[in-house]
Amino acid sequence: MSSLTLPLVHVVADTLPEAWERAVLQTWETGAEIATQYDADGDPPSRDAIAAIVVRDPFADPRIHRGLPGGIDQLEAYRQEVVDGIHDHWVDPEAGKWEYTYHDRLVNYTTPGCAATDQLDGMVQALAQAPHTRRAQAILWKPWEDMGIVDPPCLQRVWCRVFGDELVMNVHMRSNDAFKAAFMNMYAFTELQAELARKLSATLGRTIRPGQYTHMADSFHIYGSYFGEFKAFLDLVGSRPFEKRTFRMADVEEILAEARAQVLRSVEEEKRTGRKGL
Repeated sequence: MSSLTLPLVHVVADTLPEAWERAVLQTWETGAEIATQYDADGDPPSRDAIAAIVVRDPFADPRIHRGLPGGIDQLEAYRQEVVDGIHDHWVDPEAGKWEYTYHDRLVNYTTPGCAATDQLDGMVQALAQAPHTRRAQAILWKPWEDMGIVDPPCLQRVWCRVFGDELVMNVHMRSNDAFKAAFMNMYAFTELQAELARKLSATLGRTIRPGQYTHMADSFHIYGSYFGEFKAFLDLVGSRPFEKRTFRMADVEEILAEARAQVLRSVEEEKRTGRKGL
């Protein structure tokens, strides 16, 4: 039997950093070699795979991987961007600003001639009426806008369902930078899952907690342009035990508090000056 044209990376793990690490390593070891639209002259081909990554308990410790590119402050800023919409005011393509944010598409989805739709609120209401429904989903793709832009949204769909007292979430990405973006994506999306669980709990009058999280990507890739930088991640994984290459949430409480204050200052400065900060 011939090998798969595009390999499948399939991981089931208890925690978020374990799932991400194993998925990245599998992509490095088994991913197909293929060029991308972002390659510069001389860049080696990327490693690419389909990914299905399941995290059984996304809020269990350890929750953060020390090998994620960028710092805790950037992770916190991205969480707020996805969950709280701190950069929604930058959606203004006619002024040369962003084409979209994930949060804006989720809570302010517009179609020509129709009023905006808060899809997250719609998901909560659908789940409150029938927790077992298979119809609680939100989409981000706008073919009338996204087919022709340089950087269309990678996140395509969010789907949730209640099993017992747990809210499970599936997300589907058309494209996902396995090393430089995927951990931040997964971390922020599980925070969104927790926010939906809180809102659903308030609506139902009983506690619903975030449960299984599944992250799917049509193209889960490691770019050839940063293979040199990626070597540091491989060295980290090869030289330290798992508990020394991850953070428990208690380990980073002070860093997160400082990051929240920094994000607040940056957003206030953005709105005062009109310039982009974080």
